[in-house]
Amino acid sequence: MEEGEESFAELFEQYSDGGGDDLSVGDKVTGTVIQVGENSVFVDTGTKLDGVVDREELLDEEGNCSVAEGDTVELYVVGKDSGGIKLSRAISGIGGLAMLEEARRGSLPVEGKVESTCKGGFNVMILQRRAFCPVSQIDARFVENAEEFVGQTLEFLITKLESHGRNIVVSRRALLEREAAESAQNFVSETKVGDEVEGTVTRLAAFGAFVEIMPGLEGLVHISQITYGRIGHPEEVLSVGQKVQAKITRIENDDKGRLKISLSMKELAQNPWDTLSATFAVGDIITGKVVRLADFGAFVEIAPGVDGLVHVSEMSYTQRVHKPADFVNEGAQVTVKIKSIDLDKRRIGLSMKDAEGDPWAEVAERYTPGQKVEGVVEKQEQFGIFIQLEPGITGLLPKSVYSRSEKAGSYEKLRSGDTVEVTVGEVKAGERKISLTTGEAGEDGGDWKEYAPKKKAAVDTGSMGLLGAKLQEAFEKKK
Repeated sequence: MEEGEESFAELFEQYSDGGGDDLSVGDKVTGTVIQVGENSVFVDTGTKLDGVVDREELLDEEGNCSVAEGDTVELYVVGKDSGGIKLSRAISGIGGLAMLEEARRGSLPVEGKVESTCKGGFNVMILQRRAFCPVSQIDARFVENAEEFVGQTLEFLITKLESHGRNIVVSRRALLEREAAESAQNFVSETKVGDEVEGTVTRLAAFGAFVEIMPGLEGLVHISQITYGRIGHPEEVLSVGQKVQAKITRIENDDKGRLKISLSMKELAQNPWDTLSATFAVGDIITGKVVRLADFGAFVEIAPGVDGLVHVSEMSYTQRVHKPADFVNEGAQVTVKIKSIDLDKRRIGLSMKDAEGDPWAEVAERYTPGQKVEGVVEKQEQFGIFIQLEPGITGLLPKSVYSRSEKAGSYEKLRSGDTVEVTVGEVKAGERKISLTTGEAGEDGGDWKEYAPKKKAAVDTGSMGLLGAKLQEAFEKKK
């Protein structure tokens, strides 16, 4: 036996009181805190002997004691004598081989510090002895960055103890899974679907957030159940370590018998459609985000969880839009006007063009007959030239008009994109038409009508006398 080493058997021989005979080293004790001292915390073990645990073991990350009188704690028996029962969260400090053997046989947690990484795992110091922890056993989840565990003091189970303590293998995963199984059993017996729980976000993935609702027991909040608003990744609204409230939506076991818990944060939040009428009204002009494009239009989020549709016909007064993707991109911020709200069907009709305004609304005030203007040629047609005066306002210079111009040849040579000066002829705002002229003296302004063959001129009876009158009368009768 090593110097200074004392077996548990020798310790038991010192017991002079049988008040704690029903508790053995390695037993897990659930007791009530009866006193919090300066250095020790005393716990009612349910036997004649009270338990005592070092206060340092129960400090939180900020150095404050995490328990108070009346709290319930779970600890392990690590020793006892006539004075009381020694309790601990895990075996730590200096100990001999017998203590390690007892911890292995009793599956008692031991405290160890991860000193460094090595091939296949980690070097861990336990009771001043070097142990090996495989990388697969350091955590219950896949380890992406082994270095994050170096320097941490954690609790382990001893899974192998050979060669008089020179070959020690430990597992933290086994301890976590044991705690998770205990938590799961308690959870299933005490909880049901529909209950509200509080938890801590432990991991974020593209598909959702994992939330620890009991020590070693996690539930999943799918990305669609985090918020009513559209998000691309949970990290947009959540962070690791954040406390959240959630509702249990499903409790089931997977193919391997593992407990799966589905959670929803969204179901505890106010549905934005329930308060929509107090927030928006028909006629409101607001800013929203394009969240989805379809062949027939664009869906715009005007509030978290509230989308409206801008039909392709409601996108622009100034452009002919065939495909929404050619006019607007997903993620773009756009200004829209609410045209309709159907709360029963949860549908909102939106218009981008009405939010900008109709350029023809005051065209009669901006363009008057005889006014010289400069425009850009849109296209040449057989019957005339379409000229854009401003975005959304296009006029027609009829061929019958510019063909009589002294510069007819220069008009014939105009191509799309060329700039030309013209004169406003006739404005028909209601029909969204403006006829243009060349502005030359004596010119007859054109319009948008198709030019039909002119009627034959009536016979001039005044110059043909009686014969002319008779001919005219006969002509009228033939009609």
